[in-house]
Amino acid sequence: MSRFMKDLLIYCLAKAKKAKLGLSKNKGMRDIMTVYYMEAKTARLSRRKVAWITSGGPVEPLIAMDIIPVYPENHGAMIGASKMGAELCEKAEEMGYSRDLCSYARSDISCATVNGGPIGGLPRPDMLVCCNNICGTVLKWYEIQARYFNVPLFILDTPFCHTEYAEEMKRYVKRQIEEYLVFLEDVCGRKLNHATMEKVGRLSVEGQQLWQAVLDTAANRPSPMTAFDAFFHLALIVTLRGTQITVDYYRNLLKTLNDKVEKGIGAVPNERYRLLWDNLPIWYRLRWLSKKFAEHDACLVADTYTTAWCGTLKYMDENKFLDSMAEAYTRIYLNIGIDEMAKTVMDMIDKYHVDGFVMHSNRSCKPYSLGQYDIRRIVQEEKGIPCLVIEADMTDERNFSESQVATRINAFMEMIKERKG
Repeated sequence: MSRFMKDLLIYCLAKAKKAKLGLSKNKGMRDIMTVYYMEAKTARLSRRKVAWITSGGPVEPLIAMDIIPVYPENHGAMIGASKMGAELCEKAEEMGYSRDLCSYARSDISCATVNGGPIGGLPRPDMLVCCNNICGTVLKWYEIQARYFNVPLFILDTPFCHTEYAEEMKRYVKRQIEEYLVFLEDVCGRKLNHATMEKVGRLSVEGQQLWQAVLDTAANRPSPMTAFDAFFHLALIVTLRGTQITVDYYRNLLKTLNDKVEKGIGAVPNERYRLLWDNLPIWYRLRWLSKKFAEHDACLVADTYTTAWCGTLKYMDENKFLDSMAEAYTRIYLNIGIDEMAKTVMDMIDKYHVDGFVMHSNRSCKPYSLGQYDIRRIVQEEKGIPCLVIEADMTDERNFSESQVATRINAFMEMIKERKG
């Protein structure tokens, strides 16, 4: 490493430490995430380790071991929001990867070779942690990156819950979590402090409870927030789950939203129609979609994506967090059967008083998109509300037709208006 680069890293580390010391419970998302990425980028100078982990993976043991968790999927969302996805996906295709693969995976794999993306690439990992409760693609994706960076990889296998969670599943996953802890101890060369782990577990549960309370404010009419707001505020419950700063952030956000509820301030002026979103966001068109629905006085009040990070709270025990992790991480939304998914959607329709259902048929995320037409049929039969399917991709702009989507949204909203009278 050149002297210039060392001096630059030392400077960045000093800035990160200063910012961290100055972080109060009133700091905004961008301040927190800036410090987070600066700390990750300068981890070697502070002798901390970095772990890349899948979004559905158990992050709490990493937090307890003072390992900095980094999420390639979060980075993929940033790439999409920065409208850099198409270029990086094309580069992956030039490397021999199929266009049919997940755009998060393609953009991450190509980004690693050029330190590309909106933050100049992710910090080099010391280890990779992969949990297949979200999809099967992550297995090969993380194997590729483990070989590229020549670092150890831990894979946590969660059986698919077609109809129920059996005792055999619990024992199987619990043994793997025990192996996961040993893996982290071996890589770090030190033992897990179980008192710290218990504290992190309690903070994780509290953070998820607060995040659910934040989302629940949208049940009010008018809603003080939209699903597009939730997509932004989601970052901390994914990235820094199990930390005090996440708890403080959502506690303050909840207070702000409750104040808006008391004053009758809605996120969408003249809110008349309430919609539910399914699947990942279309990151490069969030602003356009928000404006398009708002033009019809429609508010996307909830979504299945952001709810997934608090959807398994009923399986968690903050006093026996490690014991309850097995079930909670196995029964997440993407690892359950279609009938249970449909039930979750219908419960949300009732809870948030929804007039229409918008489904993003996501070319990249097959597990999320597979079964959507069955869910749509069940919802229409049981709830009788209009459903819209938007065909797109979460990161790769080449799979989005603005004119086609605009036409479908207009027709969908006309159906809702006629139905509501």
